[in-house]
Amino acid sequence: MDRLQRLVHATALMLLAGWLLYIGKNIFVPVFFGLFVVYVIVGLAQAMHGVPVLGSLLPLQARYALSVLAITLSLLVVVYLFLINKDRFLAVAPQYQESLLAAIQRLAVFLRVETEPTWTTLRQELFAQINIQRLLGSMLASVSSSIVSVIVVFLYATFLLAERRFLRQKIESMSSDAGRVARIRAVTADINKRIGSYLALKTFINLFLGATSWGIMAFAGLEFAAFWAVLIALLNYVPYIGSFLGVLFPGIMAVMQFQDPSVIVWVLLGLVLAQFLIGNFLDPYVMGSSLNLSPFAILVSLAMWSELWGIAGAFLAVPITAVMAIIFSEFSSTRPIAVLLSRNGSL
Repeated sequence: MDRLQRLVHATALMLLAGWLLYIGKNIFVPVFFGLFVVYVIVGLAQAMHGVPVLGSLLPLQARYALSVLAITLSLLVVVYLFLINKDRFLAVAPQYQESLLAAIQRLAVFLRVETEPTWTTLRQELFAQINIQRLLGSMLASVSSSIVSVIVVFLYATFLLAERRFLRQKIESMSSDAGRVARIRAVTADINKRIGSYLALKTFINLFLGATSWGIMAFAGLEFAAFWAVLIALLNYVPYIGSFLGVLFPGIMAVMQFQDPSVIVWVLLGLVLAQFLIGNFLDPYVMGSSLNLSPFAILVSLAMWSELWGIAGAFLAVPITAVMAIIFSEFSSTRPIAVLLSRNGSL
């Protein structure tokens, strides 16, 4: 009876926590992204400390400042690529529109569709399903919200970074029990080590994937190759789905740009091969050595956090699940859950 009562209480607590996370996503998401940014800043600062000359000359605060500067410049580069490519894409959009229609018509002939599609029939079908005014309004609201969210995230990251030096003192003040304090400190250190290692390795892999994809697309002459490469690197933070979208978007661009099917196939095969090699050799190493998470657990967490927080949840799913697994492993009542979340059952 006691076990049944505990199970009911645990289920009710999980449902309440899920409801709070859902209704409070506008508050929680910037906070978690702020933590994400802090981990990246600290990781860059620690990497600078490992450089023979630079690490000995620069104090910690200077390395933090350089890390913030590097992240800010990277963000500005992404924004710049978006702006310049947006103007170029709008300029050549009519040409690509005709190319896309020709590709759709060739596909219709291949599939033996009796009525050859035109833009008129396609617009009629699409407009019957989509409210364009609502879609544009949603897109504008999303862009405005993203700009505000980025500012809020950096504000949170600034305050979290400033208070990081007091973390050890706060942990020691949590309890008069030295054993409990030591346990909290050990769990915190484990979380920082695993998440920091994961983000550092994952960022390196994403940069390598972006550079490789850029080489493939640039060699083929694909338009906006630099923009697609940055998008592929960012999407690779999302497990499984990010790899699919990283091939789909440049693939659509190749269909619109090239008339030669062999070039389209070459671009798609090159991008798929890059995603396959990295996804099957490097990514499993990162997941296994840094986080010790089951691929199935990652997939379930991706679905759950995406449902709760949308695209932001997809980006944050893996780090949040790793933290939950570490915390669950410290308590006897939740340790079985941590074992199920782990890759091989060892904690």
